[in-house]
Amino acid sequence: EILALNDHLSVHKKDHHSYVGLMKKIGHRRNLLAYLRNKDITRYRDLIKALGLRR
Repeated sequence: EILALNDHLSVHKKDHHSYVGLMKKIGHRRNLLAYLRNKDITRYRDLIKALGLRR
């Protein structure tokens, strides 16, 4: 969903409602990843690698 919203916003730059939704989803993902990093660092690293998030 985040990638789809990102593509949508690259075309519709003034769609602020979708931008707010994107920021909410990114924040939720960040919080879940922070929780996983604190609980199980190996699963966190595997997930980051699988999703290709951190470069």
